[in-house]
Amino acid sequence: QVQLVESGGGLVQAGGSLRLSCAASGSIFRISDMGWYRQGPGKERELVAAITSGGSTNYADSVKGRFTISRDNDKNTVYLQMNSLKPEDTDAYYCNEHRSSFPRYDYWGQGTQVTVSS
Repeated sequence: QVQLVESGGGLVQAGGSLRLSCAASGSIFRISDMGWYRQGPGKERELVAAITSGGSTNYADSVKGRFTISRDNDKNTVYLQMNSLKPEDTDAYYCNEHRSSFPRYDYWGQGTQVTVSS
C-alpha cells in the first residue's frame, strides 16, 4: 500500500523559511513524478512545484525564485524548500506522486499546514 507522509509545516513569520518533506513508501519512487500542491479554504488545489523522475522541475509563477523542489531517490523523499515566505503562501500543502504512463497511478498525502504571519 502506497503511503505519502508530509512533514515540516508550521507557523513562520513573513520572510522566513520552511522545508517540507514527503516520504513515500510502498511505491517505485524512482519512476514517479512528484509534486507539491496547496489548497486553502474555498480555493481549488493548485500546483506549487513539480519534479519528474528524471529531475526536471517546474514552478508556479507565484513561487519562482523563492521555492525549490528536490528529490532523494535513495530516501524515497521529495522536498520543498520555501524561502522568503509571504502571508499569501498560507495554505495546506499536499504531496502528490503520480505516473502518467504504464503503470499509471496517482497518490496523495494527507497534507501539512503552512501558516505565514505578517
